[in-house]
Amino acid sequence: MGTAQKPSKSPRAEVPATETYDGSLSLAGRHNPWLVAVVVSMATFMEVLDTSIANVSLRYIAGSLAASLDESTWVLTSYLVANAIILPISGWLATVIGRKRFYMGCVALFTVSSVLCGFAPSLTWLIIFRVLQGLGGGGLAPSEQSILADSFPPAKRGMAFALYGVAVVVAPAVGPTLGGWITDNYSWHWIFFINLPVGLLSLALSYWVLVEPPAEAQHRRKLLARGLRVDYVGFGLVAVGLGALQIVLDKGQRDDWFGSNFIVSLSAISVVALVALVVWELNRPEPIVDLPLLKNRSFAASFLLMFAMGFVLFGTTQLLPQMVQDVLGYTATEAGLVITPGGFAVMAVMPIVGLLLKKVQARNLVAFGLIVEAVSLFNYSGLNSLVAYGNVAWGRVVQAAGIAFLFVPISTVAYLNLPPGKNNSASALVNLARNLGGSFGISFGTTLLARRAQFHQTRLVSHLTPYDAAYRQATERLAGLAPGSPRTGLAALYYNVQQQAVIMSYLDIYYLLAWICLALVPLVFLLGKTKPGQPAGGH
Repeated sequence: MGTAQKPSKSPRAEVPATETYDGSLSLAGRHNPWLVAVVVSMATFMEVLDTSIANVSLRYIAGSLAASLDESTWVLTSYLVANAIILPISGWLATVIGRKRFYMGCVALFTVSSVLCGFAPSLTWLIIFRVLQGLGGGGLAPSEQSILADSFPPAKRGMAFALYGVAVVVAPAVGPTLGGWITDNYSWHWIFFINLPVGLLSLALSYWVLVEPPAEAQHRRKLLARGLRVDYVGFGLVAVGLGALQIVLDKGQRDDWFGSNFIVSLSAISVVALVALVVWELNRPEPIVDLPLLKNRSFAASFLLMFAMGFVLFGTTQLLPQMVQDVLGYTATEAGLVITPGGFAVMAVMPIVGLLLKKVQARNLVAFGLIVEAVSLFNYSGLNSLVAYGNVAWGRVVQAAGIAFLFVPISTVAYLNLPPGKNNSASALVNLARNLGGSFGISFGTTLLARRAQFHQTRLVSHLTPYDAAYRQATERLAGLAPGSPRTGLAALYYNVQQQAVIMSYLDIYYLLAWICLALVPLVFLLGKTKPGQPAGGH
């Protein structure tokens, strides 16, 4: 550790940094920071894409590898579990290893494991390679966000996070459509092989443009000089607590939640491990998960709002294509085309939000975004089984615009007034919030959909009696449309009841999500104030 003691090596001498117009340092070195932003967004887009690209290919994977459809769902779960484990500790790993090394290591692991997934000879090997892919990919988004926070001065971060937002918000929406098209026209193996060229290009460009921030380099030297102390207990609690939680959220509805001993056991393990993690990390001088950052009121509010954004975004991204297939009879490709216009809306609106941050308080933009989300969801709660494609797609466009007004300001405010060298840790927690919110949102939507469908079907069936005039008229009319046994009319009527129960359950979820968005509006006043038109404070 002798080299770390040399006084001649100052942080600025070690890492090239350029002065910006406001006197703050840009850590993009000799490169244009926008080049850095584009380079780090490439691999992040592919990683987030892989959280959803395999969804529509599961039946093909199951058939190819001689597995059941239920067994094949572990292809999705294993990736999400690995992501959940690595996300909260990625800040610590980036600090200890060096952010550039950590980022490039994640890209390399993600790329190699993607190729291995494509060549997997059995479901067991595919799940193992998906775990490796999730571990490699989980560190990319937090690293990119902290790189952007250091490469751009505070006053320009809004536009930078707009580019980052395109990667992490558009990718989950594009994933199912792209995955279905690749599987239909080639084979499921290619949903993994397409990561190879992007990964290799990302590695080469990252090596060329990325630099190490002075505060991080100085902090790492201090850690190594006094001997690195690894928080093995904290890591173990993270792995057990978040891993078990992710499995519970992903498998809960399928296994009847607490009617399953498996889910009950994992839930208990998760609760105990996560409570122990909070107590342990808050009393550690060098926590592997920097939970003390949540003592900062503005950062804690950003964390909660990012969780809520993930909850609504991923929940509706899962529900909307499912609804148009269940109720309107759309194909998988047509369902994907309902989501796609929203992706274009995000790409169009996010740069506008980045520019508005220079003129408008960030928390005002967040409040506006929540109101837009609520309006779009209230609109969805009034749909019926005769709704046209255009109405559904335009509703998604409005909702996506609201997401843009949430993501960029929240990401910007999260880094205000943080201590030097904390961007890695802050980014890990913010991205953990978004991912956990997404997992809870999908689980919430799936569970409530099943429960409300049962409720509405029971209510509707209670009116189907021979003593009800409307019932008699309906059965006679349906029997006339489909002559034959009287049971033909009853079967058609029961099918209609089921369809009505399903669509009513979807509408219930949208209605509840809309009120959740409105209920979150007061939380924005806990966010830190920005100074539009002036450089924002903070590291």
